[in-house]
Amino acid sequence: MTRPPARLLRALLATCLLVLLPGCATAEPDPLVVLGPWTGKEGEAFEEALRSLDDGTGREYTYEGTRSLRETLLSQMEADDPPDVAILNSIGELTEYARRDRLRPLVGEAADRAYPPWAPALLVDSRARRYWVPLKIDLKSLVWSGKDAPRDDPEWCVGLASQATSGWPGTDWIEDILLHQEGPEFYESWATGRRDWRDPAVRRAWTTWSRLLGDRTPASVQHSLTTSYEGESGTGGPRGLLDSPGFDCTHEHQSAFVRYLYAGDEVRVEPAARYLGGRPEYADAYEVAGDMAAVFSDDPGAQELVERLSGRAGRQRWRAEADPAVRPLFPDTADHPPGPAADPVERRIHELLTEDARTLCFDASDVMPPALRDAFHRAVLEFFRHPSQSRLDTLLGQLETVRLRMDEDYRGDRSFRPPEDICASPGG
Repeated sequence: MTRPPARLLRALLATCLLVLLPGCATAEPDPLVVLGPWTGKEGEAFEEALRSLDDGTGREYTYEGTRSLRETLLSQMEADDPPDVAILNSIGELTEYARRDRLRPLVGEAADRAYPPWAPALLVDSRARRYWVPLKIDLKSLVWSGKDAPRDDPEWCVGLASQATSGWPGTDWIEDILLHQEGPEFYESWATGRRDWRDPAVRRAWTTWSRLLGDRTPASVQHSLTTSYEGESGTGGPRGLLDSPGFDCTHEHQSAFVRYLYAGDEVRVEPAARYLGGRPEYADAYEVAGDMAAVFSDDPGAQELVERLSGRAGRQRWRAEADPAVRPLFPDTADHPPGPAADPVERRIHELLTEDARTLCFDASDVMPPALRDAFHRAVLEFFRHPSQSRLDTLLGQLETVRLRMDEDYRGDRSFRPPEDICASPGG
């Protein structure tokens, strides 16, 4: 016999109390639980925004922030006690949850805000449905440097370690190179599992990355493999790779979210295209990422919460609560211009998203099924450690084997098709 989930037990207990206690007409509903990736100042700002949303709806919201998001969510689902709403950055994971009927399709205005490329439709039982909505986004195709750093002949900072998914800064490199060398159409078909990993164009992206990084000593390789993008901590906390004494480098390829590590008037941020050996016609294509909200419960309040969080009022509250360095970017960026207190970096990122970008493509590894994504992360670390052609042949062959296994799995499920449209214009 399976154990009833904890939230059901609480509801039954509340019902019993109503019967036993005279004078009680109704029981207050449990707080809606939101599981998300933000901790520290980011988590505090989001929690304050949630708190301010409780303004007459009769519901309270509890936020659980964790850096081990996937592990936490899986353990909660195994206990049959998932959160009401979870915020994830992986389309591949969300696709798997939808396929296993753990997500609820979005309804109302939230479904209308499922902007591409962050929230492609899924085909379930011959019906196109939207299962998540982007709350916060990031621009990835960026290069950071000190204001006085030379623009040519960069020495690249590389920190490949991370708490949850070691290797993703390397996959970001390869994805960005492939996007700018081969264009959005090729990138989209590769990211969604419709291209062989041994394709010469894919191989060229890996070898271009190795060539750009140049020769590295065993000590520098080990240092990169054991240091995260936050670099080495000083008295004030993390200071970024550009400012870490253990790195002798001038440029960093990294997403917009690292602006919290650097003072906005001390760094320069540029489009990555000019550094990647790509084609001029693809210079206005940018890789992006996002944090998407999905509903895991049948409680109507969960749908309402996602609708309110993704609306203009919810975004304004969130933005108002956040410190400038962690102020969120939103998918409809043009409707949320930087305020008068914005620093030059925030203004430049907004300009790139609203004026320079013509095509946005979602982070490829975050589109892939979790098994393929994790294999990609591991392969990047191995190639960085041993960048030989024979090693690359082996790694690409292994990745192709995983891709074929994932493809066979999906082809065997005729009721479901994963997303294929992960590139779109900024306006959707």
